[in-house]
Amino acid sequence: MLDGLDDIDWARLGHAYGAADDVPGQLRALLSADATTRDEALGELYGNVFHQGNRFEASAYAVPFLLEMLTDPATPDPASVLGLLSALAVGYDEGVLPDGFPVAEYRRAAEGGRALLAAKPPPWTGTDETQKEYVEYLYVESLSTTDQGRLWAYVALATYDAVRAGVPVFRALLGHSDPDVRLVAAYLLAWFPEEAEGSVSALARALDAASGVAATPGEVATMLVSSGLLGAAPDVGWLTDARPLVRWAAAIGRARVLGAAADPATVAELLGWASAASGDAPAEPPEGEWVPFLGGDLGGYAALALRQLGPRHADRAFDALLDRLPTVSGERSLTALGVALPLAFPDGPATAGTAADALTPRQRRLAETLSRSAEPWLIDGQNFGNVTELVCGYGLPGTREEMRAYLARTP
Repeated sequence: MLDGLDDIDWARLGHAYGAADDVPGQLRALLSADATTRDEALGELYGNVFHQGNRFEASAYAVPFLLEMLTDPATPDPASVLGLLSALAVGYDEGVLPDGFPVAEYRRAAEGGRALLAAKPPPWTGTDETQKEYVEYLYVESLSTTDQGRLWAYVALATYDAVRAGVPVFRALLGHSDPDVRLVAAYLLAWFPEEAEGSVSALARALDAASGVAATPGEVATMLVSSGLLGAAPDVGWLTDARPLVRWAAAIGRARVLGAAADPATVAELLGWASAASGDAPAEPPEGEWVPFLGGDLGGYAALALRQLGPRHADRAFDALLDRLPTVSGERSLTALGVALPLAFPDGPATAGTAADALTPRQRRLAETLSRSAEPWLIDGQNFGNVTELVCGYGLPGTREEMRAYLARTP
């Protein structure tokens, strides 16, 4: 395994910290019999070829070797390899949910990016560690904003296409003996709409076989959501399944495909999950009852899916979100607000100086909800700057205290 790894001039390829000459050793370490060694290597790869959601020149070159590991039964932790590949393919999935990976947009945005990448000087390889990141930085900064966008879109797309080459492998892994491998393989298939026909069929066969392999609710749910993201609505019968997680997934998948034409049972299921954290999965769900989408935030994904139901259900969706907001914080609050604010401000942000008594009823209700509860403003007990930025972006005060004072000025 890994023949040809040393044939690549990794020192001429860049990642988040300069020359990628450390990547071969990290890839080899993923095959170590020692779990600590593997975990350290995995963390290093998440930090350099996938750094804060970004992909780099070296990222696409690492992918074929990761795919090769998946074809060898001796690979110690294939589920972790699949997880890294999913990150390399699409970044953080909150950026592409609930609609799926917009590959056509990426292909348009990446036009001309290949030539820009070819013109990039090689990374710094001298002894001065402080210079390692600056050669690429200076080149990128010399480009126009438009060309920077083309360059990074091409880099991300090249990595995506490298992972896409592994779709047949991911389909085969739906029959793996390890439920974690089956689950992450199903999750990965969701992101390649250009391969939808074969993947939908593979997922359907896996669902048919699920009872025979004692598939976990998380596996079944992941397969249903992935099918929906690929354009195949789960059968309505899944909405009556005894397992709540499976019903959630069926509603998510059906909303993705049916949109405003979704049936009342699908709408009701989504509203129930989106309304409050009390109906959400626990922070540490029981074994076998976790899905990778949106980091397991079931209520948050349901809230995102409400956008697909169209204006007919906007009032009920808004009510559900206001019910949810006081119960969530951190990223989950950010997700709920990301849906609630556009519903409250369909024509865009309030103009500067808008008085509280000039807010529409929806806007007023949202402001009052945010004024009554500290939770939506916090992350790990501290003020969450991302929430402040999002709320201010719609013309509302950026802290709970300011919001209360703002509303109190109403005649």
